[in-house]
Amino acid sequence: MKSILMISLHGYVGANAELGKPDTGGQVVYVLELAERFSRLGKKVDLVTRQFEDQPEYDIVDDNYSVWRIPFGGKEFIRKEDMHDHLKKFVTNTLAAIKKENKKYDIVYTHYWDAGWAGQKIAEELGISHVHTPHSLGWWKRHTMGSDMDEKEMEKTYRFKERIRKEYFVYQMCNFVIATTLPQVDLLTKQYDVLPRNCGMIPPGIDENRFYPVPSKENDKVRSKYDIHPNDILSLGRMAHNKGYDLLLQSLPTVLELCPEARLVAAIGGDSEQDQQGIEKLKTLAGELGVLDKIKWKNYIADEDLANVYRSANIFAMPSRYEPFGMVAIEAMACGTPSVVTVHGGLYDLIDFGNQALFADPHRPIEFGAMLSMPLLYPKMRNELSVEGARFARRNFGWTGIAKRILKIFDNSINQQSMESNIYTN
Repeated sequence: MKSILMISLHGYVGANAELGKPDTGGQVVYVLELAERFSRLGKKVDLVTRQFEDQPEYDIVDDNYSVWRIPFGGKEFIRKEDMHDHLKKFVTNTLAAIKKENKKYDIVYTHYWDAGWAGQKIAEELGISHVHTPHSLGWWKRHTMGSDMDEKEMEKTYRFKERIRKEYFVYQMCNFVIATTLPQVDLLTKQYDVLPRNCGMIPPGIDENRFYPVPSKENDKVRSKYDIHPNDILSLGRMAHNKGYDLLLQSLPTVLELCPEARLVAAIGGDSEQDQQGIEKLKTLAGELGVLDKIKWKNYIADEDLANVYRSANIFAMPSRYEPFGMVAIEAMACGTPSVVTVHGGLYDLIDFGNQALFADPHRPIEFGAMLSMPLLYPKMRNELSVEGARFARRNFGWTGIAKRILKIFDNSINQQSMESNIYTN
């Protein structure tokens, strides 16, 4: 296996990704890191995505790896929920471009249902294997959000019926599904009828060269640059309902009752109008809760600043309503920052509570607030979580090791497809 066609369609995918823009978060980081590691390991990689706005056709990363943009759906941004309407055109345009450029691939590796549906069609046309990573599952997302939104409004916004139908097709037809958590594997077999031999779990990874602890005296020097205080709680990520930032705000009165000196640093969302509207709603809620003066609002954190921002905080909070994995928490832990994560996600099942991290249900604000307060109240606990959390993150989630495990799956899928083809032709 020498050449990989990776596909990730939604958001702003590029060699220097504009993280924080709509639909541009953890999945984009995951895809870019894997593409780079595949390249380092000697594989040729074309990472195919959508070309829109004024983006160039190619980002040439190195001799082995390029980001290749295929135009479809016009020049404007398309949110991932509406990719349904344009995928057939993407398949046609991509196959034509592959033929025109005389490109050859050994395997198709896709990410999320939109690229998965298109990638399955492309793999069938090219006669090669297809491996897929879902990142999140429509069935899980719909059922987790069921109590928070009107059903008709939810369907209009997220188009779950179409998504789940396409997911079912992808998971049944592709050669192998790589889930990022054990609960995803369970849902794939129970809700999507995937054969257990056709799916497995490999967690996301972290860049070991960026995310690591530094001496506390170094942290003291960098905090002033980012306006982060020694008792600050950090929450960071895209502006999205599932991230549970409103639930985090509801936990702050408990935190402040126990630790009056605490403060929340909310590094949420980007510059889009939709993100700004969401942040204004959060500010209104904070005012109603009486905690607005205890929150430092930050916009998008530049990639080169991310590790230092993680290190500067006392605690990292991930209050998601649901979270397929939670890469930001792993990055924070690798930097030596104790983390409090949601129980509604895959990372929860891997954590040794009180040793590597803490977890709580963000739907119970007092419980979540109490967990956030523990490292503030007990420095010995904080130090233990800092050391053991960093060890856990770095030993289990380095990207190069993750990439090698995925390459083994590629080889197995290619060999299996080759055997099946020989049976049919003979």
